[in-house]
Amino acid sequence: MSKKIEMLNEKAKEIRKLTVKTIGGLGVGHIGGAVSICEVLAALYFDVMNVDPENPKMENRDRFVLSKGHTAPGYYSTLAHRGFFPVEDLTTLRKVGSYLQGHPDMKHIPGVDMSSGSLGQGISAAVGMAISAKLSNDDYRVYTLLGDGEIQEGQVWEASMLAGHRKLDNLVVIVDNNNLQIDGKITDVNSPYPIDKKFEAFNFHVINIDGNDFDQIEAAFKEARKTKGMPTAIIAKTIKGKGVSFMEDQAGWHGKAPNDEQYAQAMEELEKAGEALCQK
Repeated sequence: MSKKIEMLNEKAKEIRKLTVKTIGGLGVGHIGGAVSICEVLAALYFDVMNVDPENPKMENRDRFVLSKGHTAPGYYSTLAHRGFFPVEDLTTLRKVGSYLQGHPDMKHIPGVDMSSGSLGQGISAAVGMAISAKLSNDDYRVYTLLGDGEIQEGQVWEASMLAGHRKLDNLVVIVDNNNLQIDGKITDVNSPYPIDKKFEAFNFHVINIDGNDFDQIEAAFKEARKTKGMPTAIIAKTIKGKGVSFMEDQAGWHGKAPNDEQYAQAMEELEKAGEALCQK
């Protein structure tokens, strides 16, 4: 394991623990899809993206849009761990007077480039950002993360059509493909498969990966950066509830928080996983 992959694994471990701790302390939140994306978020904010916590509005920064805005606790934990705001502020999530709302808010949260929450709309904002960069001859890149249930929304494909038409090679769309949404398996609710072929039909360069494996994540982002003349879609196969045995691959953990006993078990499992990682 390279030093960088070792570092990223450590970051993902901390982000996952912070996410579970934040939602567990609040008693409500979308935990399953928030912990499935920890590796992708760690890679983006600690390796791939050009960002500066000391200057969150830096003009040439890379942009990120969390289109699946309900998984904000994972996003906030990443931003806090990266230094955009104090980690201690995570305990104020969704409380009266807190700037950390239930969904990302670009007006009040340092590091958030776009408010989101209504599913399907984040990718449209990301496409607009990518077009703006092209028109201004700026070299920043735009990343957006969608849920696989979210791509049942028609607006996703309208935005994708425009992205392909405009040959936005500065845009990377990541799909968190954990195969579950609030009502169950996406294959039972309204199957979007084959996801890769759909994006290919809209003139995207498509990469299929294990979205919880850093070697594959790193390779995919490098490939995306080298791709010219078309946007990239990374279909990241992940595990909903990743890292907590009783949450993994369970639709019931889409939008609920653990009770005290479950929280204790979850944190114990995450601590042990971290210790095992350190011993490798």
